[in-house]
Amino acid sequence: MRIVSLVPHATELLFALGLDDEIVGVTHECDYPLDALERTRVTRDVLNDNDPTQPLSAGEIDAAVRERTEKGEAIYALDNDVLEALEPDLIVTQALCPVCAVSVDDVRSVVAAFDDPPKVIALDPTTLGETMGDIRTVAQATGAKEAALTLVASQRARIDRVKIAVKDAERVPVAAIEWLDPVFVGGHWVPQMIELAGGIDVLGFPGERSETTTWDLVAAAQPEVVVLMPCGYDEEKTLEEALLFAEPLRSVGARRVVALNGSAYFSRPGPRLIDGLELLAHVLHPDLVPDAPGVVLDVPLY
Repeated sequence: MRIVSLVPHATELLFALGLDDEIVGVTHECDYPLDALERTRVTRDVLNDNDPTQPLSAGEIDAAVRERTEKGEAIYALDNDVLEALEPDLIVTQALCPVCAVSVDDVRSVVAAFDDPPKVIALDPTTLGETMGDIRTVAQATGAKEAALTLVASQRARIDRVKIAVKDAERVPVAAIEWLDPVFVGGHWVPQMIELAGGIDVLGFPGERSETTTWDLVAAAQPEVVVLMPCGYDEEKTLEEALLFAEPLRSVGARRVVALNGSAYFSRPGPRLIDGLELLAHVLHPDLVPDAPGVVLDVPLY
């Protein structure tokens, strides 16, 4: 089978299921595992076409995304010719977020013109459980059923270990911020992850979309810990961005503000969400969960 992935979390899942040799094409944002970098790129970012050497600020990115989506224009461009030349049997994409991937409707429209149109499946999880359900969906489409059973069992065991570790711990009020300008509250699976990690999400609701808010409302929620996980940013970029917003972050009054790798552990609803859960548990209860994947960078505000 020849597979093209049009969303990074699907790429991560395909590799986790041992389908390395069948993955022939990925997006320009697929950077994990490292082997994904060796696959043919079939998309490109159109937000900063004028001068890609000058990165956009968080506010500029938000404004550009809103402008294009309000016009019904895509955020990413799909290279139709390259896609057709790859002769895929299966294309995996998503319809959950117009910012995260080429529209599934656009994909289906493009491949309908191919001589031998491939099968297209869309992964659209909104909860942690649904992300695990996607493992079965991909397994059914690819025949990787045994690998899927192993992966699901491993994820469940890791979730259970976190739950057991924090079951008697005092719950920590947490504000999860997935964008800083404007302020976006973490949604979908993030509030559930916070609860499993021994926290209370004071702003988000499980399964609901990420919502914009204000720094005043973040402060009014009285979080003890603010977790910064901007979509698409690693922990170093997140820390850099946080320092630009030091004053409003300080006004929240939390005892701790941390910068995490949102791109790896929270934005993408793939296998590494379990790493993100373990990382959150470590942030909230380091005495109970002393070790975790990833890096925690404290934001020096006080």
